[in-house]
Amino acid sequence: MLIVDSQVHVWGRDTPERPWPTSGAEGRTAHAQRDEPWSHQEVLSHMDRAGVARAVIVPPSWEGDRNDLALEAARQHPDRFAVMGRIDMNDAADRERVAAWRSQPGMLGIRLLLSDSAAWFKGLADHWLWGAAERAGVPVTLVPKRHFSLVGDIAARHPRLKLCIDHMGCMTDSKDADAFRYLPDLLELAAQPNIAVKASALPCYVSDDYPFPSIHHLVQRVVQAFGPRRVFWGTDLTRLPCSYEQAIALFTREMRLASDSDLEWIMGRGVCEWYGWPLP
Repeated sequence: MLIVDSQVHVWGRDTPERPWPTSGAEGRTAHAQRDEPWSHQEVLSHMDRAGVARAVIVPPSWEGDRNDLALEAARQHPDRFAVMGRIDMNDAADRERVAAWRSQPGMLGIRLLLSDSAAWFKGLADHWLWGAAERAGVPVTLVPKRHFSLVGDIAARHPRLKLCIDHMGCMTDSKDADAFRYLPDLLELAAQPNIAVKASALPCYVSDDYPFPSIHHLVQRVVQAFGPRRVFWGTDLTRLPCSYEQAIALFTREMRLASDSDLEWIMGRGVCEWYGWPLP
């Protein structure tokens, strides 16, 4: 079975030569998931031990709108890494860059955190990004916060735009039932065929220990609603409260999700096809 992690981070140090944005900047945080930088070589070592063939690198918010380290990892290891990159929603120049976004070696699409404190959020339904990405065939992954109806509206207005919702729509500052309080809103979006879901980082949002029984029925409901071809396993490895091997076994052994052929989609094939990352 091809195993592809739909979300990992890499980052460098906060230095004068490569500074992070200040705390409080739009949609960003200055707090990294661990004190030390996390290199793609470290990610590769974990992947090799756990049997993960590929990973999608998501540049982290605390570095700002940078994609350089992620793209360098994909350049060095094109068979192992690809990137869902960050974009500056306030920069008109990025509007022009979307047309050639996927011409960057290793770049698959765009990842966006919806922040109602951001200057661009007020007019988000009519933002230039959606039409530009739809025309260019650039998939977009979203952290929706509570804005599920807005995501549904964007998907309906741009039916050829592939959207994907991170972390099963969790409220990322919460745990347990509070973290998953918008699951019904997520499930309503399953009727729109251009929306998929990342079942990523889920152990980070519950208080129980491996095998995290509190999330089993939630994942089952999402797979039932969206189907195995639109649900993508992932970890957010740097903050995972279990081993990489356990994160895999949670889906392949502990939860009764689907047949073996369906698991192939959930564990790797689906995210590759959705993002347009050719299968090996």
